[in-house]
Amino acid sequence: MLRAIALIVLLQGSVAFAENWPQWRGPRLDGTSQDTGFATSISPETIKWKTELPGAGHASPIVWGDKIFTVAAVQETGDRLLLCMDRASGELLWQSKVLTAPVESIHRLNSLASSTPATDGEKIFTAFLDNTETPESRKANEGREIPKGEVPKGTVVISAHDFTGKLIWQVRPGLFSSKHGFCSSPILHKDKIIVNCDHDGNGYIVALSRADGKELWRVARPNNTRSYCVPIIRDLAGKTQMVLSGTKCVMSYNPDNGGVIWSMEGPTEQFVASLVYNDHAGYLFLTAGFPEKHILAIKPDGAGDVTKTHIAWRTNQGAAYVPSPIAEGDWCLVVSDSGVAHCFDAKTGRIAWEERMREHHASLVSAEGKVIFINDFGVTRIVKPGDKYELVAESEVGEKVFASPAMSEGQMFIRGDKSMICVGDRKSGVAGR
Repeated sequence: MLRAIALIVLLQGSVAFAENWPQWRGPRLDGTSQDTGFATSISPETIKWKTELPGAGHASPIVWGDKIFTVAAVQETGDRLLLCMDRASGELLWQSKVLTAPVESIHRLNSLASSTPATDGEKIFTAFLDNTETPESRKANEGREIPKGEVPKGTVVISAHDFTGKLIWQVRPGLFSSKHGFCSSPILHKDKIIVNCDHDGNGYIVALSRADGKELWRVARPNNTRSYCVPIIRDLAGKTQMVLSGTKCVMSYNPDNGGVIWSMEGPTEQFVASLVYNDHAGYLFLTAGFPEKHILAIKPDGAGDVTKTHIAWRTNQGAAYVPSPIAEGDWCLVVSDSGVAHCFDAKTGRIAWEERMREHHASLVSAEGKVIFINDFGVTRIVKPGDKYELVAESEVGEKVFASPAMSEGQMFIRGDKSMICVGDRKSGVAGR
């Protein structure tokens, strides 16, 4: 019970102690850490440990207390693995086989283990795709010509393991199809695990009980187009809102029951990056996508269709498709897939600066008022947002990086293409700036 209460406090952002990093983009789903004491460079002096990982994947690490978790896939066997590492030493404490499944079709920049797990301090929740034929997938696939650009439907598998690696429950909430592969990270809300399954078919969002995997609510998604976004949950305009971009729209839901609060058409077809919220400006910040690229600042106080009424500002310059942006102080920062970073005045959309950083797919994180960029080649830049580009430090991880880092108690955990890397000394204490 105490762990559950602690998690709720973390997710609400009222933190009076050092933070865990329990899910995709951390306790607030936006890449921000309220902890302090992070190293400003990556060097032999600041790297605590580096551990080679079994298998491969782009899922981010998550952190709870003394444990680090992530997932991986072994191409040769089809095994999808949940990994647990010791925070102090990097030792691989255990690995649990979540499932063995045929290898699905993926984009060259995707992996077979791209969905970041989540933990509530008692269980670790994972999401994978199983392309093993079932009566349901056979019925969905047979008797029809699969359109160009689509693939046969597989099955989403959501699992819960305890902190020893033992399977507690496993459910299959629905079908999924995308030629780019699977990437639906579960997120935590109260007693629920919520998973967005936009795909080339009847898309849906499903909320499951953390205790036993029982379905608590389900909503159908419009437009039935592949997207790969993780929602953000915030108290906005007097309501708890779960805001999600994808499948040709932006929508706000009540995460307690899946009810729609407001919706916005467009601005494009497919989305990967998650939204963030800038509380200084009072706007949600969106970057997308394919085939058109847009950045929007969205007022979150609407109801019904807000397409024509709640866009505070927009631009096509500097938009990213894959990397999620960051809100830091008066600024919003984003880096495009091709590697051009922009710093925007969150209130007005004015571009303060732009900087070339080479190809980039990891999402941005921030701590102590500084933003961390890690490009595909492992080059790490720590930047202080402001009217001018201010580089605090630049260093190299030593291997390619496609996963977004985790930040906790003065330590940064970076998942490279071969290893998990811990940077900095652990500094327990009161979180906050």
